Amino acid sequence: QVHLVESGGGLVQAGGSLRLSCAGSGRTFSRSAMGLGWFRQAPGKAREFVAAISWSGATTSYADSVKGRFTISRDNAKNTVYLQMNSLKPEDTAVYYCAARELATIATKDYEYDSWGQGTQVTVSS
Repeated sequence: QVHLVESGGGLVQAGGSLRLSCAGSGRTFSRSAMGLGWFRQAPGKAREFVAAISWSGATTSYADSVKGRFTISRDNAKNTVYLQMNSLKPEDTAVYYCAARELATIATKDYEYDSWGQGTQVTVSS
């Protein structure tokens, strides 16, 4: 497994932007050919898929609720995955988690991931 640490969360007004980062340690994303993803969990709700990116970065996938507003990217040299969030809405409020899996392809189910970060809070005010 890889140790993941998220950062970049905070409080933002509706319509604003935030950029989340997730740094990995213990293993390198590129050498391990890891697929990466972002999930979120709002109070009282189940954890849900947000975005995923393949090992090469060539393939991405997004939840319909964030498509066109969020962008996932990765920098394997820095062992970091990012989530750029634009046009934020109050319903985007949640704890955001990054995750890594031992396969190079993307995945949208949380059980397909092997390592998880501790999460970072994103709060969008109306």
